[in-house]
Amino acid sequence: MIEFESGDVLLMRDENFGEVLDEINAKANQWRLSALFGWLTALLGILVLAKAPPVGIWVLIATLPAWAVGSWFDSYRRSTVLFYDIDGPVEQAYKETIAAFDNLSSCAGKWHIEAGGAINDLTTWKRNAGASHLVKRTATKLVYALPKVIKSNITPPSIHVGKQIIYFMPDVALVAHNSRFGALSYSDLRARWQASRFIEDGHVPHDAKVVDRTWQHPNKNGGPDRRFRNNRQLPVCLYDTLHLQSDSGLSEVLEFSQVGKLASFVAALQALAKAKMEAALAPKAIPPNPTSVSPPVAPSSPVPDEQRRKSGVPAIALIIGGIFGQHCCMDQTLDEATLSTAFFMQRART
Repeated sequence: MIEFESGDVLLMRDENFGEVLDEINAKANQWRLSALFGWLTALLGILVLAKAPPVGIWVLIATLPAWAVGSWFDSYRRSTVLFYDIDGPVEQAYKETIAAFDNLSSCAGKWHIEAGGAINDLTTWKRNAGASHLVKRTATKLVYALPKVIKSNITPPSIHVGKQIIYFMPDVALVAHNSRFGALSYSDLRARWQASRFIEDGHVPHDAKVVDRTWQHPNKNGGPDRRFRNNRQLPVCLYDTLHLQSDSGLSEVLEFSQVGKLASFVAALQALAKAKMEAALAPKAIPPNPTSVSPPVAPSSPVPDEQRRKSGVPAIALIIGGIFGQHCCMDQTLDEATLSTAFFMQRART
């Protein structure tokens, strides 16, 4: 039997989620004030009880309020707030993931495969109903939940996989093990499914598909071995198996009693990974608008005298021409005023 066990969750790290992950782990490793206040109050009550029993009893009663006050403080100092505002393709992909999760959680049988191994000898094959592999599995649950150290406006779907819990957040798959957390980007999470035949020797889920039957102790030809008493027939069910893996150490196997529901969940995870990648690349794909930028001129840089004279002469000429034109309109005819203005403009250009 080979155990299907994930590696250290601290090695599962998404760099885009790195700072938040460090904060979550730092706060999760802080002392619990609830336990500290509760134990200190209880210890004080025991000490006081030896000298003043009535007072000691009241101190012991105060253990529960002390624990409650510590829990209230822990709810703030040991919590990381994650606020999500998603839209567009990412929101649609996450909604599809939630819908597929709801569909998957409706299966009557849900198991986590802890270990498995191939059967290589005839004796073991006969004692295990002719199975080619043996697996060790335990019932698991799919629920909507948040870790105690996280507060968020979204309650994500989660799967219990033995000692770890996988939380499918909108941006990462958060893996929790006791008070330690890791984060996997959906592009690094490899999810695949396959159909598998399982010989049930116990309760058969009501939604399971029975595809065959075998004997509890079969012969090589498939018939029952008459040397065993109470050699009963067992149903062979068709289940769906989910494999969750990553290069950083995640390795989990789950099994579900109803076929056809894992395909949509795996497809939704893949669509969410694609939407996240496209959203990350979208700002880089839009080229910046071309703008003409004038060369900077230092405020203290003086304008050359030649340029100042060239730029100042036309303005002076227009002012003088306007004044002279108004004066000529009062004393002379319009033709003379126009001639005088043209004369000064010509002087200005020369």
